[in-house]
Amino acid sequence: MSSKTQSILSYLGILWLVAYFGGKQKRDSLSTYHLRQGLGLLVVATLVNLMLNIIIMLVPTLSTPLSLISVVFLILMIFGIINAANEVRKPLPLIGKLFEDQFPFLDSSKE
Repeated sequence: MSSKTQSILSYLGILWLVAYFGGKQKRDSLSTYHLRQGLGLLVVATLVNLMLNIIIMLVPTLSTPLSLISVVFLILMIFGIINAANEVRKPLPLIGKLFEDQFPFLDSSKE
């Protein structure tokens, strides 16, 4: 699996695992960067969706406006895929800077 393919797959939710395990031999700093960004996006989206589900269970009338927040994560995912396809190391808007130095287990399989 090429570095570019790993980078693109890292933003597609559960396919992050395919990018992580399938591309260990050809991992470089670009794919590691996008794996960090993608995992960060997945973690934040999961936590926010969990919180939103709890709020919606408590106040059902807020379900429609709060469900629109998930569109933000779709947009961030698209930004990440575009950056990965262009082989650019650019953090995701809003949350990308938080994950540039996180997830040290990704460094062990780097170059």
